[in-house]
Amino acid sequence: MKATKRYSVMALLICSVIALLGCGTIKEGAKGFLGVSTRTLEEERKNAIIRTFNYDYATCYDNTLAALKHMRSYVYKKNRQEHMIAIYVSDYDTTPVGLFFKEIDKTNTQVEVSSSSTYAKEFISEKVFLFLDKKVTGQELEVQADVEKEKTTSFSD
Repeated sequence: MKATKRYSVMALLICSVIALLGCGTIKEGAKGFLGVSTRTLEEERKNAIIRTFNYDYATCYDNTLAALKHMRSYVYKKNRQEHMIAIYVSDYDTTPVGLFFKEIDKTNTQVEVSSSSTYAKEFISEKVFLFLDKKVTGQELEVQADVEKEKTTSFSD
């Protein structure tokens, strides 16, 4: 009888803690454990690299996705309603980078590139911004991605 009462009290205590913490905390903790949380990227927005482009929001978002595909970045979250894309730099570099979009007006969109890694933030913003400025083609980004992968994987052999 005492054991049943003890387990009931423990279960009630655990349920109370979960209720007080909220499901959002548990959900974000699980995302962090799995490596797909965007909380750090959102917190790093204060240090983001920011540029405004002469594109409407949808075109800017789509062109950014195209650039990331050519760069062979791994997109692990994209959400047009939240105006964001979360990526890993590549399939061999799992540094997270966030791209956030702000519609300035119907023909201008601001892009913010954030990461806790200065290198990753600068690397992604440089290539994406060159693509959005039409100073580099998708094919050129693919060649650069292949060269970058070759350099990285040759060091690990």
